[in-house]
Amino acid sequence: MPKAPRRPPQLRGRIFRGSIAVSRGLLTRNDLRSSAWRPLFRDVYADAQVKVTHRLRCAAVGRWLLPPGAALAGRAAAALYDCATPGPSEPLDVLVPNDVRIGPTAGLRIHHGEIDPGDTVNRAGLRVTSPARTCWDLARWLDVVEAVVVIDTILASRLTHVSALREYALSRAGRRGWRSLLRAVDLADAGAESPQESRTRVRLVLAGLPRPQTQWVVADQGRFVARLDLAWPELKVAVEYDGLWHDDPEQFHRDRRRLNRLLGGEWIVLHVTAKRLREDFEGFLAEVKAALRARSHSPAQR
Repeated sequence: MPKAPRRPPQLRGRIFRGSIAVSRGLLTRNDLRSSAWRPLFRDVYADAQVKVTHRLRCAAVGRWLLPPGAALAGRAAAALYDCATPGPSEPLDVLVPNDVRIGPTAGLRIHHGEIDPGDTVNRAGLRVTSPARTCWDLARWLDVVEAVVVIDTILASRLTHVSALREYALSRAGRRGWRSLLRAVDLADAGAESPQESRTRVRLVLAGLPRPQTQWVVADQGRFVARLDLAWPELKVAVEYDGLWHDDPEQFHRDRRRLNRLLGGEWIVLHVTAKRLREDFEGFLAEVKAALRARSHSPAQR
């Protein structure tokens, strides 16, 4: 029968430095390779019975790996604000002052840059970039669509607002990324209710379509009829993103019933799924353009 791995009580349920555990005689290097412990980062381990979450990984980095003046940043910071959902093994963004050296570390994305006063805050005991600085870094490090996806959520959470982000960008005019932040802010919308809604809206606008209204409420003689993900109300054209929640048959039935009422009221409602966005965006774009063009030429819309 295989020998059970050593699990000293001092380390159960904890994150720890492997080198410290070895120096104190709690474990050997061979013990660290057993199934009892899970490596998180270089020389940082967790009890294998502990559920590894993004917050736990951030806590490990904050305690053991952040050099002086550095902060968790980008999508890592956004997730700590509950505004992003990184994958369980996604590398964590770390912002490090220009004059601080840190070697490459598996599991981290190291970014050097100037850090202004007020650019970092304490969030649940961790040093993270402020909401405004997080938006700036997202605009610099991600493509514009993915940056706006997270910025939409930050705005919706009221951690900052559009005018504050514009002021933040303009106050840093001439520094790398300030124009990227302005562009992302101009595309952002706090009304988006899901990442895929944000992706759909931004891709349509970048393709040259007029900017749609988000969460547009349709009423009939003062009575609520429906709320639409994206709408061009003057033309009565709308786009609905069909997400995973449509697997609920009752919700799907209610959704289709309200949209049928819209269709009876002369709205054109186009549906898009993640698969369509991924594999046939050009075809979907053509359909939206055709609907907008048809309605713009309709006598009823003049």
